[in-house]
Parts: sequence; C-alpha cells; structure tokens
Amino acid sequence: MSAELFPRPAARVAPGAVHLPGRLDAEAQRTLLAACREWARPPAGLRTVRMPQGGRMSVRQLSLGWHWYPYGYARTVVDGDGAPVKPFPGWLGRWAGAAAEAARAVDERVAERGDAATGSAGRPAGAAYAAYDAYAAYDTALVNFYDERARMGMHRDSDEHTDTAVVSFSLGDTCVFRFGTTAGRGRPWTDVELASGDVFVFGGPARRAYHGVPRTRPGTAPAWLGLRGRLNVTVRER
Repeated sequence: MSAELFPRPAARVAPGAVHLPGRLDAEAQRTLLAACREWARPPAGLRTVRMPQGGRMSVRQLSLGWHWYPYGYARTVVDGDGAPVKPFPGWLGRWAGAAAEAARAVDERVAERGDAATGSAGRPAGAAYAAYDAYAAYDTALVNFYDERARMGMHRDSDEHTDTAVVSFSLGDTCVFRFGTTAGRGRPWTDVELASGDVFVFGGPARRAYHGVPRTRPGTAPAWLGLRGRLNVTVRER
C-alpha cells in the first residue's frame, strides 16, 4: 500500500513484534484521519486522561467499542462525560486483521496464543489461529493524539482479557517508538521510528512487552495530510 520512492522493508523488531513501514497509502491515511476527526467530537470525544495517582497523561485520548480508563474498560466514559463509547467500526477491524496477517508473514510468532494473565505464549506457532478469526476478534481501539510536547511513558497493554496481537497505526508526525521486553520498563529496548502510514504489530511473546514514545519529531508529517501532530490508533481485542 506504500507509495514511497524507496519503500522500507518490513522488519521483525523482537520475537512477535513486526514493523510494517508505509502500510497505509495516502488515501488510507486521509480516510483514517477523517474518521479520527469525527470520533474526536463530543460526546465521548477526545479527553485528557487523569491517572489514579493524580497525574495527567500528556497525550489526549478517545476510545471506540470499549472505553479504556486506568486500569480497565467500560461501555461509557466513566472518567469523562459519562457518554456511551462510540462504536468500533468493522472496517477498522478488517484493516487491523489484514495488518496482523501481513506481520504474521514476517514472523509467525505474532499469532501465537498463550496465557493472557501472564502474557506467555504457550502454544506453538503452528497452532496459531487462522486469519485472526476472519478479523472478528478486534473490538476496541484507542486513539491517542500527540502535540509537540506529548510523550508516552513505558507501559504495557495488560488490561485486556485476551492475548490477540495489538495493531498500531501511525498518522502525522514521525515518533520514536521504544519497544522493550516483558521483564520491566528498563533496558534492553529497541527504538524504532514510526512515520505516517506505518503500522506496528505485537503479539505472542511480545504481547505484554513494555513500550512507549519518548519523543515525536514535530513538523515531519506529510504536508498533504493536513495534520499537525501525531495520531496513533491502537486496535485490540478486549
């Protein structure tokens, strides 16, 4: 789907974690951005997340399908305006499923299934479920907006009940995406630059790996997109 002059190859960053550069072409990026702008409108629109300890996330966020809040999911925006969460669109699930399959072609371990409570991938690659259940598994998404000051600390996606691979779409400014291990927030980690249109998929042994965004590169979004800042749409199965 990439229109880059010199396309960057897909790459395995860690066992079960795959970077798909340029996965979304210009038309797909415009489509996703237009949808994000609609989803951002109230009710249940873009909000600032307050953590239980009192801190506030520097990114602004909204949810689809299920509303994420620290540290759980609900059907309404329980830490915001209380409105019902916007529905998760089937087309976004199909995009995510297709990306997960593309990542699986690079590293079969993306599709391993294991113990969701511990994140251990207990089944061999040959037992991976086919075509991500025909894309039916995905039912929730988080949309994060980064302005030039926003960051995301090292964390892991551990509030879901399943271990289906996470699929993350990037729009706008390039970011440094830091991908670590399941052992903790510290080193070792790998820094990957995610540009507009890139997709990152992590599942199997990487499903509960710590990851974050230590910085973005303001002004690097493609001019034709018309976006100042960075949008990240992360698709999951709750």
